[in-house]
Amino acid sequence: MNEQFKTWDSADFLKSEQDMADYLDACIEEAGDDPAFIAKALGTIARARGMTQVARDTGLSRESLYRALSGEGNPEFGTILKVIRALGLKLHASV
Repeated sequence: MNEQFKTWDSADFLKSEQDMADYLDACIEEAGDDPAFIAKALGTIARARGMTQVARDTGLSRESLYRALSGEGNPEFGTILKVIRALGLKLHASV
């Protein structure tokens, strides 16, 4: 028996803005002190939205966004803010 498995990609399941916001909230909770985890989550959301459009909206190249949001990159906070804004998300704090 030869079974075929597909690699899991969370981006395939982020269909609505609410899905994307909930995913980012869950990743922020899970990340702890790991900023790369959050950057990768933003990359996943950007791929779900369409990296080309996010690149246009941020004024950054697709390649630099893929690199910065891969989980291996080290994006500047300004880049993170541009991506959050381009995705239609908002950053807020609560207690």
